[in-house]
Amino acid sequence: MRSSAKIVMWVLLISFVGGFLLFQTSGLMGSAPVTSTTAVASVNGRDILYTDWQRRAQQLVQQTQQQSGRTLTQDETRRLDNQAFDDMISELLLEQEYKKRGILVSDAELRDYARFAPPSWVRTAPDLQTDGRFDPSKYQRLLSSAQARQSGLLSALEQYFRSEVPKEKLFEQVTSGLYVTDGDLWRAWQDANDSATVSFVAFAAHQTAADSNVADADLHSYYDAHKAEFDGPGHASISVLHIPRVTTAADTAAVRDHIARLRAEIAGGAKFEDVAKRESNDTVSAANGGDLGKGAKGRFVPDFEKAAYALKAGEVSAPVLTPFGYHLIKVDSRTGDTLALRHLLLRLQPSDSATAKVDRVADQLAKLVSGSDQPTKFDDAARQLGLTPFRVQVSENVPAQYNGKDVPSASAWAFGGAKVGETSDLFDGEDGYYVARLDSIAEGGKTFNAAKAAVRGRVARDRAIERSIPAAQGLATAARGSSLEAAAAAAKLTVATTGMVTRAGAARQFGSLGEAVGSAFVAPLNEVNGPVRQSDGVFVTRTDARRPSDKTRFEAEKKVLRGRRVQQMRDQWIQMYLADLRKSATVKDRRKDLNAQLRRQSTS
Repeated sequence: MRSSAKIVMWVLLISFVGGFLLFQTSGLMGSAPVTSTTAVASVNGRDILYTDWQRRAQQLVQQTQQQSGRTLTQDETRRLDNQAFDDMISELLLEQEYKKRGILVSDAELRDYARFAPPSWVRTAPDLQTDGRFDPSKYQRLLSSAQARQSGLLSALEQYFRSEVPKEKLFEQVTSGLYVTDGDLWRAWQDANDSATVSFVAFAAHQTAADSNVADADLHSYYDAHKAEFDGPGHASISVLHIPRVTTAADTAAVRDHIARLRAEIAGGAKFEDVAKRESNDTVSAANGGDLGKGAKGRFVPDFEKAAYALKAGEVSAPVLTPFGYHLIKVDSRTGDTLALRHLLLRLQPSDSATAKVDRVADQLAKLVSGSDQPTKFDDAARQLGLTPFRVQVSENVPAQYNGKDVPSASAWAFGGAKVGETSDLFDGEDGYYVARLDSIAEGGKTFNAAKAAVRGRVARDRAIERSIPAAQGLATAARGSSLEAAAAAAKLTVATTGMVTRAGAARQFGSLGEAVGSAFVAPLNEVNGPVRQSDGVFVTRTDARRPSDKTRFEAEKKVLRGRRVQQMRDQWIQMYLADLRKSATVKDRRKDLNAQLRRQSTS
């Protein structure tokens, strides 16, 4: 008996140790190191490795930095992290769907696609154009040349089509039953082109304090009935210290003198493009000689646009001051309101001595608070350095803003595993340095507590709308006995008239494209209609005139309309299919846990 008990004890001990080691190394305990085998997510049981996700995200970061010519903020990096993660989830779901449906792609198919259906990035290559159009014969010669293999074109085409061909086969299956009847086309045409003149009285939802006084039980009931509508991002409150980079009058004068010398250089015969490449602080356009492309009005800030449209083709402006700095603008060509522009930008920047002073204060601040988990150190540093904290409310995946300006990287840091009371490292922005302290955070998702404020606001709005209905009903009854204008005047209300407009035009005047607009376009002429309730108020309407859609024009354009509508519906079906695929999948997302774990490892 004693020897049997020993064996049992040894078995229990080995099981305990083995289980404990498995618990530690699997990451279930939350303290195991992140390794090359650590999964950041699983999709229907298939893992996505943390290292693969980070590699994909870093590729996107590098590409974006090369295109923008600058280092990205944490907010921008976080957006690309999310994009890489979502792309990998979608790819894995699609792979699983290909296997489920038996979708395969043969080497022969890949060769045919590569030969006869080159992708857009090949069709637009400058070396494959003849008279401004893609030349298939040039492409075929390139494919059969040694250059195609040596340059990596063949492997790039294979990789592209191995991804795209099965996807296209899947989408063909998903949309195979799509068909648009003449009746469907005509109704869509009518929705877009029917016109009417509508008179209406709007009863806006004016909320009172009593509307927001809602018992928790009622809030829970509303939340349970509309849960999907409140599946939003997280929210946080942060305190921020800012050390600004301030430009003086002398700094501005120095930049103005510099750009005046550059204009004189161009006037003396130097090419605008060469000077822009050498001098412009807009690194993206500078790489192309300051080229801003061709377009109509509305692309630029008012001061810039006013100066540009005052120029003739070939002219270079005098120095133009905008919030971005001083510009020189050149018009390459002009056709009506369409301009092809170049510019050279010199930003307003503080002097070297002023910059050194700001950097010294920033170094002091970093030493006092960076990475601290003691909230009072933030306040002590503010007093010691004479800085005034300001409070910012931030939403997950949205850059923090204060007084219309971005607070760089603060939002990404707050939702990247920071703890309440913790202070960030120093963030370097274009207008100075920032540090942030996390004061509170509510995770996103479907929890009632996270959505409670939004639920209260929705219930309060609905109560206010409901309170407007009796007055609207009284007006409609009185108007049927006299006229809309007479009843409105007696009630000291205003009748608005849309003029002859489409549904979209009416929506702009009603405030939204809701039930009130829809009912006004089908109601009998000259009859009082309503009250009609929609999400932003209650309306009493009268349709004064109606102009039906042009049937002859519809018939003439029907073929084009059908092609456009089929493509639109195909895109909608595919998006709904992909959304359903994601919704029905079992996706376990460990990003927040792993990021928090990495933060702990880096500080331990």
